[in-house]
Amino acid sequence: MNLAIKDIRHNLGRFALTTVGVGLLLMVVMGMGGIYRGVIEDAVLLIDRVDADLWIVQRGTRGPFAEVSRVNQNLVHRAQAVPGVATAREFVYHTIQRERDGQPLRIAVMGLDWPNDKGGWLPLSAGRALENNHFEMVADESLRLPLGHRIKLGKETYTVVGLTRNFISSNGDGMAFVTVADALAIQFDVPGEATRLERAARESRAETFEAVLQSPTMIDNAQRPAIARPQVGAVMVQLQPGVAPNEVAKIVEGWGDVTVYTADGQRELLLKGTVDKIKRQIGLFRILLTIIAAIIMALILYTLTLDKIHSIALLKLIGAPNTVILGMILQQALLLGGIGFGIAYVLGQRIFPMFPRRVLITDEDVLQLGLVVLGISVAASLLGIWKAMKVSPNEALS
Repeated sequence: MNLAIKDIRHNLGRFALTTVGVGLLLMVVMGMGGIYRGVIEDAVLLIDRVDADLWIVQRGTRGPFAEVSRVNQNLVHRAQAVPGVATAREFVYHTIQRERDGQPLRIAVMGLDWPNDKGGWLPLSAGRALENNHFEMVADESLRLPLGHRIKLGKETYTVVGLTRNFISSNGDGMAFVTVADALAIQFDVPGEATRLERAARESRAETFEAVLQSPTMIDNAQRPAIARPQVGAVMVQLQPGVAPNEVAKIVEGWGDVTVYTADGQRELLLKGTVDKIKRQIGLFRILLTIIAAIIMALILYTLTLDKIHSIALLKLIGAPNTVILGMILQQALLLGGIGFGIAYVLGQRIFPMFPRRVLITDEDVLQLGLVVLGISVAASLLGIWKAMKVSPNEALS
């Protein structure tokens, strides 16, 4: 006869509710770790997928993911002329917010350097990659833009020609891929009235210049549109096989107007920047929840021990060894932790996919949490064991 099982049957309702509560708490602990891994995966997703060995950004900045970076488009041709460079591509990335069906729609827009990059590296779940230089889009499924959907961004309307999956920005926004030209048009879109007012302001300022007073025909230039090409966020460089990234980076660094990062360096900057605070915050929550779970389990086991003080005293009176009593309490603690862990895992597999952010649970995380639960179970049983050891056999006669 197993005393632990017999005692659990005697207090089945309380034990079941406690187990479910501990299971839900452990599920939250597991989910916190999964959310952190999901944030990391989303943050470095583009860096890992675009297959760039070097990132050339504005001098003194930390790259387009950490802060605003602006470089001229002709930097692509300069980079291609460096020995050891196979290809150089423009990179444009920004976030916009629009309204769809009365709800806010946030989109992380990335520009593809068409025709060198048509999005062939994107894992498509439906549709195709870009085939035209304008007005086509590949969207992540999280944006809920169906294939063939037409959406107006800026002054133009774009058609969703392809769908991809799990391309989420570090802020949790679904990504959309268009050509660089379209991405720049969306980013620097200006209302017509704003353009008219700017031209009128230029004309007003020009009227006060002495050169204009001497040559009135110069005022016509104020009505002409600006011809400066918009700048891109960075230039991605892919090296030839066998070329060391540091050697090429040393050449480009000598230009003076740009800063160069390797793919690993860009990833490290991103993780130590925007993601670092999220990591520490989630880590603190996990620690607090783990401590709370241990305290709850310890208090429940202590309460169960108090309920059977008379039974423990009777066992001591008839000569039962302490190992029997210790084994009963320890087995209850292990069952409480083990069943709670099982509930956490099963419920997590069903609930986590419904979260708005990706929750990535790995086998390593499950094993680590299992070992933590084992340690918590043993530690939580110590309070009940301590109380049981203080019970005198004479209490059975009271």
